[in-house]
Amino acid sequence: MRGIIPNTLVLFLWSLLVSHVASLAKTDTITWGGDNSRTGYQDNHNMDPTIVASAQFGQIFRAALPGVYNGAKEQIFSMPLVYTLSDGVQYIFLATTHNNVYKLDAKTGTIIAKRNLHIPFLVADLDGCVDINPLVGVTATGVIDPDTETYYITSKTYANQAGGNGAQGLLNGRYYIHAISLNDLSERPNFPVALEGTVARNNPVRTFGGGIHHQRPGLLHSGQYIYAGFASHCVHDNFTGWIIGWDKDSGAIVERFATQGLGVDSQTKGAGVWMSGGGLASDNAGSMFFSTGNGYASQLSTIPVNGRNPPTSLEEAAVHMSINTDGTLTVADFFMPWEKTQLDGADRDLGTTPLEILPSEFACGDYKRIGVLTGKSGKTYFLNLDDLGGYQNGPNKLDDVIYVYQHENSVYAGAGVYPGEGGYIYINVINYPSRIFKFSCVNNFPTFTVVARTPESNAFSGLGVSHGTTTSLDGAAGTGLFWLTDVNGYNLRIYNAVPSNGYLTLINKFNIPGVTKFSRPVFGNGRAYIATNQGYLYGFGAPVNQPLNCSAPYEFGTANLTQTSAPKTITCKSLIAQSVSSIAMTGNPDFAISNLPTLPFTLANGGIFSLSSVFNPTAIGVLSSDVVVTTSNNLGGYSLTTPISLRGTGQSVAPLLAVSPVTVAFQGLITGQQPGGVNQTMLFLNNGNTDLTISTLLYSQTSETGPYISPNDTSAGPSVGPFTFYDLPTTIPPNSVAPVTINFDTSHSGNFATYVTVKSDGGNKIFDVVGTAGDAPKAVVEFQTPDGLGWVTYSGQNFTFGNVTENQTRTLKMRITNNATTDSAALSLTISKAPFGSGGLISANNQIDLAEGTTIAPGQNATASIYCSVPKTQWNTDSYSGSATWEINFNDLSFGHQKLQFVCNAVAEQSPPLLPNGNGQYRYVGCFLENNPGRQLKQQLYGNDNSTTNMCIAACAAGNYVFCGTQYNRECWGGPTIPNLKVDERNCDYPCKGDVNQICGGNGFGDGQGKSYISLFADSKQFNGNTTSPTTPSGPVANPGVNGYTSIGCYTEATTGRALSSGKTMTLKTVANCVTACAASSFKYAGLEYGQECWCGNAFGAGSVPTTITDCKTPCADNSTEYCGAGSRLNVYQFGASSSSSSVSSQSSASLTSVTSQSLSLSSSSLPTSSTSLSSSSSAVQSSVSSTTTSPSSSSSDVQPTISVTSTSLTSTSSTSSAAPTQSGPAVSPQIDYWTFLGCYTESDTGRALSSKTYANDNMTLDSCGVFCKGYAMFGVEYGRECYCGNTLNKGSVLAANQADCKFLCPGNKLQYCGAGVRLQLYAATPPTSSSTLTSGSLPSSTSPSSTSETLTSTSSVFSSTTLSSASISSSSSSTVVSSSSTSVANPAYTGPPVVSNGNVNFTYYSCATEPSSGRLLPSQILNDGAAMTIEKCLETCWKYAYAGVEYGRECWCGNTLNVAGNTGATPSTNVSDSLCSFTCPGNSSEFCGSGGRLNLYWFDQAKADRNSGKATLEF
Repeated sequence: MRGIIPNTLVLFLWSLLVSHVASLAKTDTITWGGDNSRTGYQDNHNMDPTIVASAQFGQIFRAALPGVYNGAKEQIFSMPLVYTLSDGVQYIFLATTHNNVYKLDAKTGTIIAKRNLHIPFLVADLDGCVDINPLVGVTATGVIDPDTETYYITSKTYANQAGGNGAQGLLNGRYYIHAISLNDLSERPNFPVALEGTVARNNPVRTFGGGIHHQRPGLLHSGQYIYAGFASHCVHDNFTGWIIGWDKDSGAIVERFATQGLGVDSQTKGAGVWMSGGGLASDNAGSMFFSTGNGYASQLSTIPVNGRNPPTSLEEAAVHMSINTDGTLTVADFFMPWEKTQLDGADRDLGTTPLEILPSEFACGDYKRIGVLTGKSGKTYFLNLDDLGGYQNGPNKLDDVIYVYQHENSVYAGAGVYPGEGGYIYINVINYPSRIFKFSCVNNFPTFTVVARTPESNAFSGLGVSHGTTTSLDGAAGTGLFWLTDVNGYNLRIYNAVPSNGYLTLINKFNIPGVTKFSRPVFGNGRAYIATNQGYLYGFGAPVNQPLNCSAPYEFGTANLTQTSAPKTITCKSLIAQSVSSIAMTGNPDFAISNLPTLPFTLANGGIFSLSSVFNPTAIGVLSSDVVVTTSNNLGGYSLTTPISLRGTGQSVAPLLAVSPVTVAFQGLITGQQPGGVNQTMLFLNNGNTDLTISTLLYSQTSETGPYISPNDTSAGPSVGPFTFYDLPTTIPPNSVAPVTINFDTSHSGNFATYVTVKSDGGNKIFDVVGTAGDAPKAVVEFQTPDGLGWVTYSGQNFTFGNVTENQTRTLKMRITNNATTDSAALSLTISKAPFGSGGLISANNQIDLAEGTTIAPGQNATASIYCSVPKTQWNTDSYSGSATWEINFNDLSFGHQKLQFVCNAVAEQSPPLLPNGNGQYRYVGCFLENNPGRQLKQQLYGNDNSTTNMCIAACAAGNYVFCGTQYNRECWGGPTIPNLKVDERNCDYPCKGDVNQICGGNGFGDGQGKSYISLFADSKQFNGNTTSPTTPSGPVANPGVNGYTSIGCYTEATTGRALSSGKTMTLKTVANCVTACAASSFKYAGLEYGQECWCGNAFGAGSVPTTITDCKTPCADNSTEYCGAGSRLNVYQFGASSSSSSVSSQSSASLTSVTSQSLSLSSSSLPTSSTSLSSSSSAVQSSVSSTTTSPSSSSSDVQPTISVTSTSLTSTSSTSSAAPTQSGPAVSPQIDYWTFLGCYTESDTGRALSSKTYANDNMTLDSCGVFCKGYAMFGVEYGRECYCGNTLNKGSVLAANQADCKFLCPGNKLQYCGAGVRLQLYAATPPTSSSTLTSGSLPSSTSPSSTSETLTSTSSVFSSTTLSSASISSSSSSTVVSSSSTSVANPAYTGPPVVSNGNVNFTYYSCATEPSSGRLLPSQILNDGAAMTIEKCLETCWKYAYAGVEYGRECWCGNTLNVAGNTGATPSTNVSDSLCSFTCPGNSSEFCGSGGRLNLYWFDQAKADRNSGKATLEF
């Protein structure tokens, strides 16, 4: 028969229907917090406050989990989930730290099934992180997919499952994704999926490691995909956050997103996603929300950044991501607290709680969607989810959010949310009562006011109190409850949700040993489940204890309709002495009871009674009822009712008719739009076991009660008014379905209805058919004018935002109106593809407003917000346009399928002088590296605390400079030549002092951090982009070498492993950057591969051999003029090697002639301020130092230079050799211009050895320091990069006992030595003409390796004599400089302990000072540098302030006053022991840089500054 579905297929479809109907019962909990909003509000679990508050509510079971591993019981950090399977039974599904999965009966806690996934990971491998101890297995709450009845979880284990029960090491940890059948806990096909080695899609230098990372947030199910968030254990190792997504069926990884994204090197930590176990949130319309923790990339500092232009490093952030159709994610918006850098330094994660999506009851005015989260700082943030706020965009550079509230302490718990009775928010604060906010909407602005608190305080530990959870009884007013679990006090506390007289009312409380931290009560049908860390799951509900054991349920099996089954005897045993007053049936009438005892009657403890029951089904399928026995007793804690469950399955032997659906509705159709009408399908079903015959079909247009008449017969089928029925069956086989098509003729307008009865030998059924047809809707699409005051109607043109200035966002609305008459059809959006999450300037706020399927009644309208957000750019850049498309269509055929175009013109501020086209004459060129080497722009025009870009450009224009640059927040520089190296724009990150929204240079990011960068502009009338720039080669060549490393050719990759084993990350992919990276680690070889990879090593891997130079043919990614290897080919550079391609040019060398040691006579007169006569002498300067170095060999050991110190004279003669070799390695330089080497000296014991003038630079050379110190008597270089000048050598600075201590190579010339930690490469001026007397505070003697005591005389046969005046440079115990003519001295690293720096030329050390308990001792954080912070760097930066201090090893703070008292009520700052400032400086491990909450504090010493101002200079 046509249209009949076969028996096998119908049974399959029917089973799916039954399964689907049973699949998400009203009282199930299938995800963390109940739904994807993560608010924890649940109105569907039959939690009646009357029962919950009564004595009947209590512990109904304590389920013991049997697992024991290494003596440890199971712990439940993954919150249980509750689900009703197709058998009608509700079950609990949970997983533990043992990697065990359980299925339990939700009523009794009985374990139905269990499975072990893997061996667990041991906390012993986590280097002291014991937050979860001693095992880590499954620690994140999974998610259940009701469509497939699959339970998704992640588990942590080891690579070797046969490795025993001991620790296998951190790097052997592994993570797996599991998909588990809810029926038998078996693994679904394609699972498990291993995550080890996953490479981040948004940052290929990052790789996922299962040992390091930790999965705590609840999983998110969104459509076809599942997502999991990761951080690490504690803040150990690389605690970068990840979001990993996979296809729920195939297991294919669809997203690999690292929160430290592009441009952040692989070692920078931070932005973990953990949220105290809270879940990733979603609006179920294509958006994801979460929060992150602290980190050290710190891309944002002092310049406000719009939320629509997020950084790639998402530290301390609330994040909004779009979920794309392929499962990938795109960052759409972000919020970062204004004090982000301070939060990082104090390890105060914003991401300790999930970002929750408040229900629609909290919408107010234009704030349609509001989110809430609270961080470790104790601040609760209420955010506009459609515009999170970005960074420092509020008034005074604070937060651009709806509201911020500061609590007394940290918060590790997501908010509780109750939308009823006006709306309340609950925040569980550590060691304080929970705070309750009342929502109100005033003048279309949402407000949240603290109106109450809990009577009790929460746990004193941050690892105790739960996420807030609320329930109601189907949303009824007066039924709201607030639930809280805590590790202290009563472990389960239940309150009325609505406060009274400023407090929540506690209605019930329970003690539960071992409540899990960061937990949340989970709900089933009238029951609550509490997880513990002691091997138990607790169930709470009513009744507390059953007084009878009746061995329920009773199964009757299958019975025919209206046929009574064989009776079953129900036997009940009394568990206590009690009286039975009633025995009655509840539920459907398919079961009956008989042979009841005479009521009432009494039962002793152990007494038995029985009754009979039969099953007489009236419907097919699984049926159930309860026998309820009502009792009374004199004991507390026992229920007064006992339910006895009866179950059976009904079937029909005779035919049995059913119809589905019972109402067929044709809605919103347009008259005449669809010729032939509109069809829908319904089903006629035969649920019986024999053929069903349909006798007739009748209809009524009055009501379901009739009167009924026969329809009109047509060739197509029976017809009733505008409805025609096709494919009506006459016979339906057993257990089969017959589809019936109904056609609605829409040629006439109006509302139509008919009631149809189907008569058959399997019974009669009635269904309704209704239809509405009206005039066509009329779509009118409008967009706001750029000023937001008017509307522009769409007629094919582009909608425009107008000009939007950089770092600004303009939000406008699109409005769609149904402009039809009142009796017309509703306007429906049949296609609506909003521009959301696709990048670019323009985007919709979300995918909810004006989504597909939106209907608009005649005369009504609906709106959606769209924004144009222009990224931060420099002034005087060119404007550019952005566009986006909103594809749209309606059921208004006259409008047609349209692709609405939105355009936005992004503009930058333009500074005069202006060109005729309105653009600035000085165009922005880019961010350039300064001091590369030396000043690039050499003329400083000013240094001004009101400096801005336009102020500097005006100064440059007045001086007619071609190039103009802003630097160091406040400086303006000019010059005729463009700097050498343009770099990534992110290196220029300093705000201008006069306007924080402008950029004035920077100190770099990533590998380039700590250097000097200038924001460069060029006069477009004098600069055409090339004429004054350095000449560049016409094509790429093999760089011959740089910084002491020489090209040795092109090499193949190794046959196994790598040719060079140590990889380095380069911000800019050039030969020079790779060589610098390898030299910093003292590697012998540097190699570049694939145009962008840098590899270092001391020996080649097996199989790596030289090959033809032309094999290396890939240009460097960031310098197209040179080659950087190729695929499996490396351009290799060797330290100290001879050039392989060029001859050595003739050079001149000084001849060193040995002379006897002579006495150096020093007077004690003071240094005159004017030049004096020089005494005549003819002796030469002794203690000139020669150097030899061990040349690099093919061994893999590090090359260590040795210094041979001899007593020699430097004669004035020189010899020229046409074949003189180039210097092959670093050596002591005996002479730098007119400066003579004195030796390797220690630092002063009271401050700096030389304290008149100083600077530091990452390209330091002896030559540049000598130029800088011109006019002073001495200069010294320390730490490789610090230059000091002075006329006196301060007390305690002496000749180092081991001259090889000065071993740091100069970064700007790797062939020179530049001191070491607390060791100076010291030089004295030897003037070419007239004499003068030099003053030295004290140059005491130093004990040399020899026991010989000598005095040294210094004269020069080249220069006239200089007499050095000193209180005492030589004494009876003065040292010998050398002990032999060629003693080889080793060059060890500095091993002394770190010390407290005494300051610099301007600042003097004060003390180790604590921060006040609230507020800051110093107001302004100027620098935050976890890679290169030193005391010197901070003091140089704070030069114009009265005080400076370094804290947390990385933070530099400045100010003109000390806020000793702190904020009102705070504990004041105090001076403490220097030993408490114990963090070493990352840029100088030999000195201290404060500690947590403590600063090494310095004050501006005016007297010292005056002494060191350089007024006593030399006249040469």
